Amino acid sequence: MSQASVASYIDHTLLKPEATPTAVRQLCAEAKEFGFASVCVNPWHLPLVAAELAGSQVAPCCVIGFPLGANATLTKVNEAVAAIAAGATELDMVINIGAAKEGDWRIVEDDITDVVKAATGKALVKVIIETCLLSDREKELACLVAQKAGATFVKTSTGFSTGGATVADVELMRRTVPQMKIKASGGIRDLASAQAMIAAGADRLGCSAGVAIVKQEQA
Repeated sequence: MSQASVASYIDHTLLKPEATPTAVRQLCAEAKEFGFASVCVNPWHLPLVAAELAGSQVAPCCVIGFPLGANATLTKVNEAVAAIAAGATELDMVINIGAAKEGDWRIVEDDITDVVKAATGKALVKVIIETCLLSDREKELACLVAQKAGATFVKTSTGFSTGGATVADVELMRRTVPQMKIKASGGIRDLASAQAMIAAGADRLGCSAGVAIVKQEQA
């Protein structure tokens, strides 16, 4: 696997609340230098990211309903609309995890569907199911609901809950929705972890350690 191909999987990510504009500018410079797929940030930073990435192949990506997924659907939709207006071409939204745990999949589906409708033709949607909080059956149902709602990706984790991506979860997601794209995120900090996620079926990797991973491969 070439350095370019590994880099092309990576969503270069900075979602900490203390992230500064200076740090976000550095993130964008690194993404352009190494050829990452996107730069993923919180909504406040998105206009800066869109400006910094203008003219490059790196996509501006914004999280929606992050990190809890417990916002009202209208709030998520408004976040999505604002992010797209500010230049986002990819949106990573968190599902209504409480509704999923209750087994109310109609709420989960409607929540995703409304964000996907707001984004259609303007931005692709990645649906974060927060695998660490779900049973295997709930993970399967969450993936199927995301597929039915028209999302492009299902994504393992926010990285802000009790656990991150695992190879087993990526494999489960790949089996459940073979025609969807899968993003593994949370705890991918070295080349071996990145390669294991790709081998398991991941199409994207959400990483704050993307530069270190690429440099490991170059070494």
